[in-house]
Amino acid sequence: MDFEKLAELLFPSVDKTPEYYEELYRDRGLPEGARVTRFAPSPTGYLHIGGLFSCLISKLTADVSGGRFYLRIEDTDKKREIEDGVSGIIKGLSDFGIDVTEGVTGFDSEVGDYGPYTQSKRAPIYHCFAKMLVAQGLAYPCFCTAEELEAMRAEQEAEGVTPGYYGKYAKCRELSLEDIEEKIKAGVPYVIRLRSPGCEDGKITFDDMIKGKIEMPENIVDVVLLKTDGIPTYHFAHCVDDHLMRTTHVVRGDEWISSVPTHIQLFKACGFKVPKYAHIAPIMKLDEGGKRKLSKRKDPEAAVEFYSEQGFPKESVLEYLYTLANSNFEDWRRANPDAALSDFPFNLKKMSVSGALFDLVKMNDVSKNVICRKNADWVLERTLAWAKEYNPDFYALLDADREKARAILNIDRENPKPRKDIAKWADVPDYVAYFYDSLYRPDCTVLPEHIDKATAAAVLKKYKDVWNIADDKDTWFARIKDICEPLGFTPNVKEYKANPDAYKGHVGDVSTVIRVAITSRTNTPDLYEIMKILGEAEVNARLENTINALS
Repeated sequence: MDFEKLAELLFPSVDKTPEYYEELYRDRGLPEGARVTRFAPSPTGYLHIGGLFSCLISKLTADVSGGRFYLRIEDTDKKREIEDGVSGIIKGLSDFGIDVTEGVTGFDSEVGDYGPYTQSKRAPIYHCFAKMLVAQGLAYPCFCTAEELEAMRAEQEAEGVTPGYYGKYAKCRELSLEDIEEKIKAGVPYVIRLRSPGCEDGKITFDDMIKGKIEMPENIVDVVLLKTDGIPTYHFAHCVDDHLMRTTHVVRGDEWISSVPTHIQLFKACGFKVPKYAHIAPIMKLDEGGKRKLSKRKDPEAAVEFYSEQGFPKESVLEYLYTLANSNFEDWRRANPDAALSDFPFNLKKMSVSGALFDLVKMNDVSKNVICRKNADWVLERTLAWAKEYNPDFYALLDADREKARAILNIDRENPKPRKDIAKWADVPDYVAYFYDSLYRPDCTVLPEHIDKATAAAVLKKYKDVWNIADDKDTWFARIKDICEPLGFTPNVKEYKANPDAYKGHVGDVSTVIRVAITSRTNTPDLYEIMKILGEAEVNARLENTINALS
Protein backbone atom coordinates (compact mmCIF):
# COMPACT_ATOMS: atom_id res chain seq x y z
CA MET A 1 0.00 0.00 0.00
CA ASP A 2 1.08 3.58 -0.65
CA PHE A 3 1.09 4.79 2.96
CA GLU A 4 2.04 8.35 1.96
CA LYS A 5 -1.06 8.54 -0.23
CA LEU A 6 -3.17 7.10 2.59
CA ALA A 7 -1.82 9.74 4.96
CA GLU A 8 -2.79 12.52 2.53
CA LEU A 9 -6.23 10.96 2.07
CA LEU A 10 -6.87 10.87 5.82
CA PHE A 11 -5.27 14.22 6.70
CA PRO A 12 -5.60 16.52 3.67
CA SER A 13 -5.63 19.69 5.80
CA VAL A 14 -2.52 18.92 7.86
CA ASP A 15 0.18 21.21 6.47
CA LYS A 16 2.70 21.07 9.32
CA THR A 17 5.38 18.41 9.74
CA PRO A 18 6.74 16.80 12.93
CA GLU A 19 9.97 18.67 12.23
CA TYR A 20 8.05 21.96 12.47
CA TYR A 21 6.86 21.12 15.98
CA GLU A 22 10.26 19.78 17.03
CA GLU A 23 11.72 23.14 16.07
CA LEU A 24 8.88 25.07 17.72
CA TYR A 25 9.23 23.18 21.01
CA ARG A 26 12.97 22.88 21.37
CA ASP A 27 14.87 21.25 24.19
CA ARG A 28 14.46 23.29 27.39
CA GLY A 29 18.19 23.83 27.80
CA LEU A 30 18.17 22.85 31.47
CA PRO A 31 21.29 21.62 33.29
CA GLU A 32 22.04 17.92 33.06
CA GLY A 33 20.01 15.96 35.63
CA ALA A 34 17.26 18.58 35.83
CA ARG A 35 13.88 16.86 35.71
CA VAL A 36 10.81 18.12 33.87
CA THR A 37 7.53 16.92 35.37
CA ARG A 38 3.86 17.75 35.09
CA PHE A 39 0.50 17.40 36.75
CA ALA A 40 -2.08 16.57 34.11
CA PRO A 41 -5.59 16.27 35.59
CA SER A 42 -8.89 16.02 33.74
CA PRO A 43 -11.55 18.63 34.62
CA THR A 44 -14.10 15.92 35.35
CA GLY A 45 -14.75 16.52 39.05
CA TYR A 46 -13.35 17.98 42.24
CA LEU A 47 -9.66 17.81 43.06
CA HIS A 48 -8.99 14.68 45.14
CA ILE A 49 -6.47 14.80 47.99
CA GLY A 50 -4.68 12.03 46.09
CA GLY A 51 -4.45 14.37 43.11
CA LEU A 52 -2.98 17.12 45.29
CA PHE A 53 -0.52 14.58 46.69
CA SER A 54 0.44 13.38 43.21
CA CYS A 55 0.89 16.99 42.08
CA LEU A 56 3.10 17.73 45.09
CA ILE A 57 5.31 14.72 44.41
CA SER A 58 5.61 15.70 40.76
CA LYS A 59 6.58 19.26 41.68
CA LEU A 60 9.07 18.15 44.34
CA THR A 61 10.67 15.79 41.82
CA ALA A 62 11.34 18.76 39.56
CA ASP A 63 12.25 21.23 42.30
CA VAL A 64 14.91 19.13 44.03
CA SER A 65 16.67 18.64 40.68
CA GLY A 66 16.54 22.28 39.61
CA GLY A 67 14.09 21.36 36.86
CA ARG A 68 10.66 22.53 35.72
CA PHE A 69 7.11 21.62 36.70
CA TYR A 70 4.04 22.53 34.67
CA LEU A 71 0.26 22.05 34.73
CA ARG A 72 -1.43 20.50 31.70
CA ILE A 73 -5.19 20.02 31.41
CA GLU A 74 -6.22 16.77 29.74
CA ASP A 75 -9.75 17.55 28.60
CA THR A 76 -10.22 15.13 25.71
CA ASP A 77 -13.07 13.35 27.54
CA LYS A 78 -15.70 16.04 26.96
CA LYS A 79 -18.58 13.81 28.10
CA ARG A 80 -17.28 13.68 31.69
CA GLU A 81 -16.02 17.28 31.90
CA ILE A 82 -17.76 19.54 34.42
CA GLU A 83 -18.38 23.25 33.96
CA ASP A 84 -15.39 25.36 34.97
CA GLY A 85 -13.61 22.29 36.33
CA VAL A 86 -10.27 23.89 35.45
CA SER A 87 -10.79 26.78 37.89
CA GLY A 88 -11.60 24.30 40.66
CA ILE A 89 -8.35 22.43 40.02
CA ILE A 90 -6.25 25.59 40.01
CA LYS A 91 -7.94 26.98 43.15
CA GLY A 92 -7.42 23.64 44.90
CA LEU A 93 -3.72 23.70 44.08
CA SER A 94 -3.30 27.39 44.94
CA ASP A 95 -5.19 27.09 48.24
CA PHE A 96 -2.62 24.55 49.37
CA GLY A 97 0.60 26.14 48.30
CA ILE A 98 1.14 24.82 44.78
CA ASP A 99 1.38 27.85 42.54
CA VAL A 100 1.59 27.20 38.82
CA THR A 101 4.45 29.06 37.14
CA GLU A 102 4.11 27.22 33.82
CA GLY A 103 1.05 25.82 32.13
CA VAL A 104 -2.64 26.52 32.65
CA THR A 105 -3.13 29.32 35.17
CA GLY A 106 -6.89 29.86 34.97
CA PHE A 107 -9.93 29.72 32.75
CA ASP A 108 -8.57 30.37 29.24
CA SER A 109 -5.22 31.63 30.55
CA GLU A 110 -1.76 30.07 30.59
CA VAL A 111 1.92 30.92 30.74
CA GLY A 112 4.92 29.21 29.16
CA ASP A 113 6.65 28.44 25.86
CA TYR A 114 5.35 24.89 25.34
CA GLY A 115 1.62 25.53 25.02
CA PRO A 116 -1.18 25.31 24.42
CA TYR A 117 -1.25 23.43 27.72
CA THR A 118 -4.88 22.34 27.25
CA GLN A 119 -5.25 19.25 25.09
CA SER A 120 -8.47 20.33 23.37
CA LYS A 121 -6.48 23.23 21.85
CA ARG A 122 -3.78 20.97 20.42
CA ALA A 123 -5.74 19.01 17.78
CA PRO A 124 -3.54 20.12 14.83
CA ILE A 125 -0.46 18.82 16.64
CA TYR A 126 -1.99 15.37 17.28
CA HIS A 127 -3.22 15.14 13.69
CA CYS A 128 0.28 15.95 12.43
CA PHE A 129 1.85 13.07 14.36
CA ALA A 130 -1.02 10.72 13.52
CA LYS A 131 -0.43 11.54 9.85
CA MET A 132 3.27 10.74 10.33
CA LEU A 133 2.43 7.32 11.78
CA VAL A 134 0.03 6.54 8.92
CA ALA A 135 2.67 7.63 6.37
CA GLN A 136 5.13 5.22 7.97
CA GLY A 137 2.65 2.32 7.93
CA LEU A 138 2.41 2.39 11.74
CA ALA A 139 -1.25 3.48 11.93
CA TYR A 140 -4.40 2.92 9.89
CA PRO A 141 -8.11 3.80 9.74
CA CYS A 142 -10.61 1.40 11.35
CA PHE A 143 -14.26 1.49 10.24
CA CYS A 144 -15.61 -1.14 12.63
CA THR A 145 -18.93 -0.24 14.22
CA ALA A 146 -19.75 -0.53 17.91
CA GLU A 147 -21.86 -3.60 17.08
CA GLU A 148 -18.98 -5.26 15.25
CA LEU A 149 -16.60 -4.57 18.13
CA GLU A 150 -19.11 -6.00 20.60
CA ALA A 151 -19.44 -9.17 18.44
CA MET A 152 -15.63 -9.43 18.37
CA ARG A 153 -15.47 -9.23 22.18
CA ALA A 154 -18.12 -11.93 22.50
CA GLU A 155 -16.15 -14.14 20.10
CA GLN A 156 -12.94 -13.62 22.07
CA GLU A 157 -14.72 -14.37 25.33
CA ALA A 158 -16.10 -17.61 23.88
CA GLU A 159 -12.62 -18.59 22.67
CA GLY A 160 -11.03 -17.65 26.00
CA VAL A 161 -8.41 -15.37 24.43
CA THR A 162 -7.06 -11.95 25.36
CA PRO A 163 -9.68 -9.32 24.52
CA GLY A 164 -8.84 -6.48 22.17
CA TYR A 165 -8.42 -5.40 18.56
CA TYR A 166 -5.39 -7.34 17.29
CA GLY A 167 -4.25 -10.15 15.01
CA LYS A 168 -7.06 -11.91 13.15
CA TYR A 169 -9.61 -9.78 15.01
CA ALA A 170 -8.17 -6.55 13.56
CA LYS A 171 -10.36 -6.68 10.46
CA CYS A 172 -9.43 -3.27 9.12
CA ARG A 173 -5.68 -3.80 9.32
CA GLU A 174 -5.33 -5.07 5.78
CA LEU A 175 -7.93 -2.97 3.97
CA SER A 176 -6.74 -1.83 0.56
CA LEU A 177 -6.34 1.83 -0.31
CA GLU A 178 -9.30 1.50 -2.66
CA ASP A 179 -11.53 0.05 0.10
CA ILE A 180 -10.53 2.86 2.41
CA GLU A 181 -11.18 5.53 -0.24
CA GLU A 182 -14.58 4.06 -0.96
CA LYS A 183 -15.60 4.06 2.72
CA ILE A 184 -14.39 7.60 3.26
CA LYS A 185 -16.30 8.85 0.20
CA ALA A 186 -19.39 7.08 1.55
CA GLY A 187 -19.01 8.97 4.83
CA VAL A 188 -18.37 5.88 6.97
CA PRO A 189 -17.05 7.00 10.38
CA TYR A 190 -13.60 5.76 11.35
CA VAL A 191 -10.94 5.92 14.04
CA ILE A 192 -7.18 5.86 13.64
CA ARG A 193 -5.47 2.88 15.25
CA LEU A 194 -1.84 2.09 15.99
CA ARG A 195 -0.53 -0.92 14.09
CA SER A 196 0.92 -2.60 17.14
CA PRO A 197 4.26 -4.37 16.62
CA GLY A 198 3.77 -6.35 19.84
CA CYS A 199 3.97 -10.16 20.09
CA GLU A 200 1.74 -12.29 22.32
CA ASP A 201 4.73 -13.82 24.09
CA GLY A 202 6.73 -10.56 24.17
CA LYS A 203 7.78 -8.86 27.42
CA ILE A 204 8.82 -5.36 28.36
CA THR A 205 10.84 -4.34 31.39
CA PHE A 206 11.11 -0.88 32.87
CA ASP A 207 12.54 0.61 36.06
CA ASP A 208 9.89 2.42 38.04
CA MET A 209 11.51 5.04 40.26
CA ILE A 210 9.24 4.12 43.17
CA LYS A 211 8.38 0.46 42.68
CA GLY A 212 11.63 -0.75 41.11
CA LYS A 213 12.01 -3.13 38.17
CA ILE A 214 8.71 -4.21 36.59
CA GLU A 215 8.25 -6.81 33.84
CA MET A 216 4.99 -6.99 31.87
CA PRO A 217 3.61 -8.49 28.66
CA GLU A 218 4.06 -6.07 25.80
CA ASN A 219 1.06 -4.48 24.16
CA ILE A 220 -0.45 -6.39 21.22
CA VAL A 221 -3.65 -4.35 20.83
CA ASP A 222 -4.09 -1.85 18.00
CA VAL A 223 -5.12 0.94 20.33
CA VAL A 224 -7.14 3.89 19.11
CA LEU A 225 -5.10 7.07 18.55
CA LEU A 226 -7.80 9.38 17.21
CA LYS A 227 -11.53 8.92 17.80
CA THR A 228 -14.16 9.36 15.10
CA ASP A 229 -14.41 13.08 15.89
CA GLY A 230 -10.67 13.54 15.51
CA ILE A 231 -10.11 13.94 19.26
CA PRO A 232 -7.12 11.92 20.49
CA THR A 233 -7.31 9.27 23.17
CA TYR A 234 -5.48 9.88 26.43
CA HIS A 235 -2.78 7.38 25.39
CA PHE A 236 -1.83 9.19 22.19
CA ALA A 237 -2.30 12.76 23.41
CA HIS A 238 -0.15 12.34 26.50
CA CYS A 239 2.59 10.69 24.46
CA VAL A 240 2.80 13.61 22.00
CA ASP A 241 2.46 16.21 24.77
CA ASP A 242 5.05 14.71 27.09
CA HIS A 243 7.52 14.57 24.23
CA LEU A 244 6.97 18.10 22.90
CA MET A 245 6.79 19.62 26.38
CA ARG A 246 10.06 17.79 27.06
CA THR A 247 8.82 15.85 30.07
CA THR A 248 11.57 13.68 31.50
CA HIS A 249 9.71 12.05 34.40
CA VAL A 250 6.06 10.98 34.43
CA VAL A 251 4.79 10.93 38.03
CA ARG A 252 1.25 9.53 38.34
CA GLY A 253 -1.00 7.09 40.19
CA ASP A 254 -0.18 3.40 39.99
CA GLU A 255 -3.52 2.65 38.33
CA TRP A 256 -1.64 3.62 35.14
CA ILE A 257 0.96 0.86 35.43
CA SER A 258 -1.15 -1.44 33.25
CA SER A 259 -0.94 1.17 30.46
CA VAL A 260 2.85 1.45 30.51
CA PRO A 261 3.41 -1.20 27.75
CA THR A 262 1.05 0.76 25.47
CA HIS A 263 2.68 4.06 26.33
CA ILE A 264 6.24 2.83 25.81
CA GLN A 265 5.17 1.32 22.50
CA LEU A 266 3.63 4.65 21.41
CA PHE A 267 6.74 6.63 22.37
CA LYS A 268 8.93 4.28 20.37
CA ALA A 269 6.58 4.19 17.37
CA CYS A 270 6.69 8.00 17.24
CA GLY A 271 10.49 8.00 17.55
CA PHE A 272 10.37 9.73 20.94
CA LYS A 273 12.61 9.17 23.94
CA VAL A 274 10.70 7.20 26.61
CA PRO A 275 10.40 9.19 29.87
CA LYS A 276 11.15 7.76 33.29
CA TYR A 277 8.11 6.55 35.22
CA ALA A 278 7.27 6.93 38.92
CA HIS A 279 3.95 5.38 39.93
CA ILE A 280 2.49 6.49 43.25
CA ALA A 281 0.46 4.04 45.32
CA PRO A 282 -2.99 5.35 46.30
CA ILE A 283 -3.56 7.02 49.65
CA MET A 284 -5.17 4.44 51.94
CA LYS A 285 -7.50 4.61 54.93
CA LEU A 286 -8.12 2.23 57.84
CA ASP A 287 -11.69 0.92 57.78
CA GLU A 288 -13.08 -1.84 59.98
CA GLY A 289 -9.64 -3.27 60.64
CA GLY A 290 -8.57 -3.28 57.00
CA LYS A 291 -7.14 -0.83 54.49
CA ARG A 292 -8.93 0.66 51.52
CA LYS A 293 -8.43 3.54 49.10
CA LEU A 294 -9.60 6.95 50.23
CA SER A 295 -12.96 7.15 48.49
CA LYS A 296 -14.68 10.11 46.85
CA ARG A 297 -18.06 8.64 47.80
CA LYS A 298 -17.40 7.58 51.39
CA ASP A 299 -14.85 10.05 52.73
CA PRO A 300 -15.42 13.82 52.82
CA GLU A 301 -11.70 14.27 53.49
CA ALA A 302 -10.99 12.85 50.02
CA ALA A 303 -11.94 16.20 48.46
CA VAL A 304 -9.44 19.04 48.65
CA GLU A 305 -12.45 21.37 49.13
CA PHE A 306 -12.96 19.75 52.55
CA TYR A 307 -9.69 21.25 53.80
CA SER A 308 -10.62 24.70 52.50
CA GLU A 309 -14.08 24.56 54.07
CA GLN A 310 -12.69 23.35 57.40
CA GLY A 311 -9.96 25.95 57.29
CA PHE A 312 -6.82 23.85 57.40
CA PRO A 313 -3.90 26.18 56.59
CA LYS A 314 -2.05 25.25 53.43
CA GLU A 315 1.11 24.97 55.53
CA SER A 316 -0.54 22.24 57.63
CA VAL A 317 -1.83 20.27 54.65
CA LEU A 318 1.56 20.37 52.94
CA GLU A 319 3.34 19.45 56.17
CA TYR A 320 1.09 16.41 56.53
CA LEU A 321 1.48 15.39 52.87
CA TYR A 322 5.26 15.49 53.36
CA THR A 323 4.88 12.94 56.17
CA LEU A 324 3.12 10.67 53.63
CA ALA A 325 5.69 11.37 50.93
CA ASN A 326 8.90 10.29 52.69
CA SER A 327 9.18 8.20 55.85
CA ASN A 328 12.21 10.19 57.04
CA PHE A 329 10.40 13.54 56.95
CA GLU A 330 9.26 13.50 60.59
CA ASP A 331 12.79 12.84 61.84
CA TRP A 332 14.02 15.67 59.64
CA ARG A 333 11.32 18.00 60.98
CA ARG A 334 12.23 17.22 64.61
CA ALA A 335 15.84 18.06 63.83
CA ASN A 336 14.86 21.18 61.84
CA PRO A 337 11.71 22.58 63.52
CA ASP A 338 11.96 26.02 61.92
CA ALA A 339 13.24 25.03 58.48
CA ALA A 340 11.21 25.68 55.32
CA LEU A 341 9.60 22.66 53.69
CA SER A 342 11.60 23.44 50.56
CA ASP A 343 14.77 22.58 52.52
CA PHE A 344 13.68 18.95 52.92
CA PRO A 345 15.74 16.61 50.68
CA PHE A 346 12.80 14.80 49.06
CA ASN A 347 13.61 11.50 47.33
CA LEU A 348 11.26 9.52 45.06
CA LYS A 349 12.97 6.29 46.05
CA LYS A 350 11.90 6.75 49.68
CA MET A 351 8.21 6.74 48.86
CA SER A 352 5.94 3.93 50.06
CA VAL A 353 5.51 1.15 47.52
CA SER A 354 2.21 -0.02 48.99
CA GLY A 355 0.51 3.30 49.71
CA ALA A 356 0.62 5.78 52.57
CA LEU A 357 -2.05 5.60 55.27
CA PHE A 358 -4.16 8.75 55.63
CA ASP A 359 -5.07 9.60 59.22
CA LEU A 360 -7.27 12.65 59.86
CA VAL A 361 -6.43 12.56 63.58
CA LYS A 362 -2.74 12.86 62.75
CA MET A 363 -3.57 15.55 60.21
CA ASN A 364 -5.17 17.54 63.05
CA ASP A 365 -2.13 17.01 65.29
CA VAL A 366 0.25 18.15 62.56
CA SER A 367 -1.89 21.22 61.97
CA LYS A 368 -1.98 22.10 65.67
CA ASN A 369 1.81 21.96 65.71
CA VAL A 370 2.00 24.25 62.69
CA ILE A 371 -0.53 26.80 63.99
CA CYS A 372 0.80 26.94 67.56
CA ARG A 373 4.18 28.17 66.26
CA LYS A 374 2.65 31.12 64.38
CA ASN A 375 2.08 34.59 65.82
CA ALA A 376 -1.34 36.08 66.52
CA ASP A 377 -1.30 38.34 63.46
CA TRP A 378 -0.75 35.32 61.18
CA VAL A 379 -3.54 33.36 62.88
CA LEU A 380 -5.98 36.28 62.84
CA GLU A 381 -5.34 37.14 59.19
CA ARG A 382 -6.05 33.57 58.07
CA THR A 383 -9.01 33.12 60.40
CA LEU A 384 -10.57 36.26 58.97
CA ALA A 385 -9.96 35.12 55.38
CA TRP A 386 -11.57 31.76 56.11
CA ALA A 387 -14.51 33.27 58.03
CA LYS A 388 -15.21 35.82 55.29
CA GLU A 389 -15.88 32.99 52.87
CA TYR A 390 -17.33 30.27 55.09
CA ASN A 391 -18.72 31.97 58.25
CA PRO A 392 -19.71 35.60 57.50
CA ASP A 393 -21.35 36.20 60.90
CA PHE A 394 -18.18 35.18 62.70
CA TYR A 395 -16.14 37.34 60.34
CA ALA A 396 -18.26 40.36 61.26
CA LEU A 397 -17.75 39.61 64.95
CA LEU A 398 -13.96 39.51 64.69
CA ASP A 399 -13.75 42.36 62.21
CA ALA A 400 -15.70 44.70 64.51
CA ASP A 401 -12.79 44.71 67.00
CA ARG A 402 -9.64 43.24 65.49
CA GLU A 403 -7.46 44.32 68.42
CA LYS A 404 -9.63 42.29 70.81
CA ALA A 405 -9.56 39.31 68.42
CA ARG A 406 -5.78 39.55 68.16
CA ALA A 407 -5.40 39.74 71.96
CA ILE A 408 -7.59 36.62 72.35
CA LEU A 409 -5.56 34.66 69.80
CA ASN A 410 -2.31 35.83 71.39
CA ILE A 411 -3.01 34.21 74.79
CA ASP A 412 -0.40 31.52 75.53
CA ARG A 413 1.21 32.05 72.13
CA GLU A 414 4.82 32.88 71.28
CA ASN A 415 6.34 31.07 74.23
CA PRO A 416 8.49 27.91 74.48
CA LYS A 417 5.42 25.69 75.01
CA PRO A 418 2.48 27.26 73.16
CA ARG A 419 -1.00 25.74 73.51
CA LYS A 420 -2.28 23.52 70.72
CA ASP A 421 -6.00 24.23 70.76
CA ILE A 422 -6.54 25.11 67.10
CA ALA A 423 -6.17 22.58 64.29
CA LYS A 424 -8.20 24.49 61.71
CA TRP A 425 -10.00 27.80 61.40
CA ALA A 426 -13.37 26.09 61.87
CA ASP A 427 -12.21 25.44 65.46
CA VAL A 428 -11.82 29.15 66.24
CA PRO A 429 -15.50 30.13 66.75
CA ASP A 430 -15.83 27.61 69.59
CA TYR A 431 -12.33 28.38 70.88
CA VAL A 432 -13.17 32.08 71.40
CA ALA A 433 -16.91 31.71 72.13
CA TYR A 434 -16.77 32.79 75.79
CA PHE A 435 -15.34 36.17 74.78
CA TYR A 436 -18.46 37.14 72.82
CA ASP A 437 -21.99 37.45 74.18
CA SER A 438 -23.52 36.27 70.91
CA LEU A 439 -21.56 32.99 71.11
CA TYR A 440 -21.29 32.43 74.86
CA ARG A 441 -23.58 29.89 76.55
CA PRO A 442 -23.11 29.94 80.37
CA ASP A 443 -22.89 26.49 81.96
CA CYS A 444 -21.92 25.85 85.58
CA THR A 445 -22.57 22.10 85.42
CA VAL A 446 -18.98 21.33 84.43
CA LEU A 447 -17.57 21.79 87.95
CA PRO A 448 -15.11 19.18 89.27
CA GLU A 449 -17.09 16.18 90.60
CA HIS A 450 -15.85 16.59 94.20
CA ILE A 451 -16.92 20.26 94.38
CA ASP A 452 -20.61 20.69 95.27
CA LYS A 453 -22.65 23.74 94.26
CA ALA A 454 -22.66 25.31 97.71
CA THR A 455 -18.88 25.08 98.00
CA ALA A 456 -18.45 26.51 94.50
CA ALA A 457 -20.79 29.41 95.30
CA ALA A 458 -18.83 30.14 98.48
CA VAL A 459 -15.57 30.21 96.51
CA LEU A 460 -17.01 32.65 93.97
CA LYS A 461 -18.50 34.96 96.63
CA LYS A 462 -15.17 35.15 98.42
CA TYR A 463 -13.24 35.67 95.18
CA LYS A 464 -15.60 38.37 93.92
CA ASP A 465 -14.77 40.41 97.01
CA VAL A 466 -10.99 40.20 96.63
CA TRP A 467 -10.04 40.13 92.93
CA ASN A 468 -8.76 43.31 91.31
CA ILE A 469 -8.48 43.99 87.58
CA ALA A 470 -5.35 46.11 88.19
CA ASP A 471 -3.35 43.23 89.75
CA ASP A 472 -0.29 41.86 88.01
CA LYS A 473 -0.29 38.14 87.42
CA ASP A 474 1.60 37.17 90.58
CA THR A 475 -0.69 39.25 92.78
CA TRP A 476 -3.73 37.90 90.95
CA PHE A 477 -2.71 34.31 91.71
CA ALA A 478 -1.70 35.15 95.29
CA ARG A 479 -5.27 36.33 95.95
CA ILE A 480 -6.58 32.95 94.78
CA LYS A 481 -4.18 31.18 97.11
CA ASP A 482 -5.17 33.48 99.99
CA ILE A 483 -8.84 32.44 99.88
CA CYS A 484 -8.05 28.70 99.90
CA GLU A 485 -7.57 27.97 103.61
CA PRO A 486 -10.62 29.93 104.92
CA LEU A 487 -12.75 27.86 102.50
CA GLY A 488 -11.24 24.49 103.48
CA PHE A 489 -8.83 24.19 100.50
CA THR A 490 -5.05 24.06 100.59
CA PRO A 491 -2.89 26.40 98.51
CA ASN A 492 -0.37 23.55 98.21
CA VAL A 493 -1.14 20.80 95.70
CA LYS A 494 1.47 18.43 97.17
CA GLU A 495 -0.06 18.86 100.61
CA TYR A 496 -3.47 17.87 99.23
CA LYS A 497 -2.07 14.79 97.53
CA ALA A 498 -0.36 13.74 100.76
CA ASN A 499 -3.57 14.07 102.82
CA PRO A 500 -6.63 14.49 100.55
CA ASP A 501 -9.17 13.73 103.26
CA ALA A 502 -8.10 16.82 105.21
CA TYR A 503 -9.21 19.30 102.52
CA LYS A 504 -12.07 20.01 100.15
CA GLY A 505 -9.49 20.38 97.41
CA HIS A 506 -6.43 22.43 96.42
CA VAL A 507 -5.68 25.76 94.77
CA GLY A 508 -6.11 24.19 91.34
CA ASP A 509 -9.70 23.28 92.20
CA VAL A 510 -10.40 26.83 93.36
CA SER A 511 -8.96 28.14 90.09
CA THR A 512 -11.15 25.69 88.17
CA VAL A 513 -14.30 26.92 89.92
CA ILE A 514 -13.39 30.50 88.95
CA ARG A 515 -12.54 29.36 85.40
CA VAL A 516 -15.95 27.69 85.04
CA ALA A 517 -17.71 30.80 86.28
CA ILE A 518 -15.86 33.00 83.76
CA THR A 519 -15.73 30.66 80.71
CA SER A 520 -18.01 27.66 81.44
CA ARG A 521 -14.98 25.46 80.75
CA THR A 522 -12.50 23.58 82.89
CA ASN A 523 -9.67 23.87 80.37
CA THR A 524 -8.76 27.20 78.79
CA PRO A 525 -5.70 29.29 78.05
CA ASP A 526 -4.31 31.61 80.75
CA LEU A 527 -7.27 32.68 82.94
CA TYR A 528 -5.52 35.89 84.03
CA GLU A 529 -5.26 37.03 80.39
CA ILE A 530 -8.85 35.98 79.69
CA MET A 531 -10.13 38.13 82.59
CA LYS A 532 -8.04 41.10 81.44
CA ILE A 533 -9.62 40.95 77.98
CA LEU A 534 -13.17 40.48 79.31
CA GLY A 535 -12.79 43.44 81.64
CA GLU A 536 -13.92 44.14 85.19
CA ALA A 537 -17.64 44.65 84.53
CA GLU A 538 -18.05 41.47 82.49
CA VAL A 539 -16.05 39.35 84.97
CA ASN A 540 -18.10 40.61 87.91
CA ALA A 541 -21.34 39.98 86.02
CA ARG A 542 -20.32 36.39 85.23
CA LEU A 543 -19.24 35.73 88.83
CA GLU A 544 -22.57 37.09 90.10
CA ASN A 545 -24.63 35.17 87.53
CA THR A 546 -22.85 31.91 88.36
CA ILE A 547 -23.33 32.46 92.11
CA ASN A 548 -27.04 32.94 91.50
CA ALA A 549 -27.23 29.88 89.26
CA LEU A 550 -25.47 27.71 91.85
CA SER A 551 -27.69 29.02 94.65
